[in-house]
Amino acid sequence: MNIEEAILCRHSVRQYLDKPIAPEHADALRKAVEEANAQSGMHMQLVLDEPKAMNCLLAKYGSFKNATNYVAMIAPKNGFDEKVGYFGEKIVLLAKTLGLETCWVAGSYKKIPEAVRLEDGEKIYMIIVVGYGATQGKPHRSKSPQAVSNLSEDSPKWFEKGVQYALLAPTAINQQKFRFELDGNRVKATAGIGPYAKTDLGIVKLHFEIGAGSENFAFEE
Repeated sequence: MNIEEAILCRHSVRQYLDKPIAPEHADALRKAVEEANAQSGMHMQLVLDEPKAMNCLLAKYGSFKNATNYVAMIAPKNGFDEKVGYFGEKIVLLAKTLGLETCWVAGSYKKIPEAVRLEDGEKIYMIIVVGYGATQGKPHRSKSPQAVSNLSEDSPKWFEKGVQYALLAPTAINQQKFRFELDGNRVKATAGIGPYAKTDLGIVKLHFEIGAGSENFAFEE
């Protein structure tokens, strides 16, 4: 499975098999985390066989099962929300190509200080649960491309594909509060309003970039 195939079939999964992540898959995840940290200035960490984070009331209410592996999204305390989404979703899509399932978790987990290393000025933004799924999840209702962009009959195919891939991205409570505006070969991506809107923006920008092809456009800063 390649990255585009992963986008098309990946869904959030909350129930996992009671099975450790294979060493070769764990190594691939660690390598990807190290590369993402080097590119982003983040301090993401892969945590394996740690059951405490998801052994809390909110996690149980959310129907999580055997969620004992995760990537802790650690970064400096200010200004990294969008990068958390962009680089975290890279790990999510890689995991899918390895036969692993994932779920972004923002509030329904417990922080376990001894499981991670926090430097001065850093915090855990959220975690990404990862493991072998007991299910593969299921698709959710999606907005139309026109509801989240200025897509028209005259728009280039790469823009249409980028928007379609963005609509396949996970967002907080599946609200899809984002918008893409095309002007020539420049694309303005804006976040909606909400506590995780900037993280969602990072996630959908990665999906858009993969779908549209980075050679076809530039994001407007």
